[in-house]
Amino acid sequence: MKTQDRAYVFAALAVLCWSTVASAFKLTLREVDYLTLLVLSSGVSAVFLFLVLVARRKTSLIFDSFAAPWRPLLRSAANGLLNPFLYYVILFKAYSLLPAQEAQPLNYTWPLMLVLLSAPMLGQRIRPVSVLAMLVSFLGVLIISTHGDLMGMRFTNLPGALLAMSSAVVWALFWIVNVKDGRDEGLKLFLNFLFGFLYVLAAAAILTALGSRPAVVPRMTAAGALGCVYTGLIEMGVAFTLWLKALRLTEATARVSNLVFLSPFVSLVFIRLVVGERILASSVLGLAFIAGGILIQRGVQSGPVRVRASS
Repeated sequence: MKTQDRAYVFAALAVLCWSTVASAFKLTLREVDYLTLLVLSSGVSAVFLFLVLVARRKTSLIFDSFAAPWRPLLRSAANGLLNPFLYYVILFKAYSLLPAQEAQPLNYTWPLMLVLLSAPMLGQRIRPVSVLAMLVSFLGVLIISTHGDLMGMRFTNLPGALLAMSSAVVWALFWIVNVKDGRDEGLKLFLNFLFGFLYVLAAAAILTALGSRPAVVPRMTAAGALGCVYTGLIEMGVAFTLWLKALRLTEATARVSNLVFLSPFVSLVFIRLVVGERILASSVLGLAFIAGGILIQRGVQSGPVRVRASS
């Protein structure tokens, strides 16, 4: 098999993984609270990513990171605060408030947030076509959030919608910070999730001590535990690893990155079949507007962007 064909295979497998996680989030959150989900899933992911480094014979990079000057390690600590800690706290809370078919597309607005944040943080100019792209996508957001009632502007769950879009802001911010870090991608992922796991574990312990939680990890059903493991392994571990492999193999990032746009639409199929949600026409139409706006924006970008699928 040609190298580029292998890149397509790895990218398609990553997109398939990401297409299942919205359903996994929703089903798991029926069994556990969002903080328990993050404690267990980030722990599973940190272990998996460590094993990937072992398999790649890159464990020396971990020890080098702790022996090197403190700035790279401090960067990982800061990135871990953004992702997985803050990003998934917000995202999982949004999923606990919204149907999966609404939370997933609203989170998918992160490429537009990336454009907005790149102006002040990277000094990039926002072109008129980019403004049009954002307007198209945000029309999709309104269609989803109001179930198509644009005239009445009655939001079905405004806090949930704001949280889902806030998670997109956090992811875009994380991407901007991360792109400036030239270290090995696998190492960065492991350290991010290691620090993120420590943060969420500390947060759960503090809330337990304050009496807000019965335990750091409360008792749960087998289904809840399985969902936590699946989320950590597939969403936070396997999918990222497959995607990085695809990026290393591809001749041009744009060749595989366009596959990401299949993920939210395939995700709707899983949401209907697995979660049992009746997919509304407003969800499909709104998602089409969001994806359309992002495609317009990608058409005016000066260079390829390494993207990931939305959860």
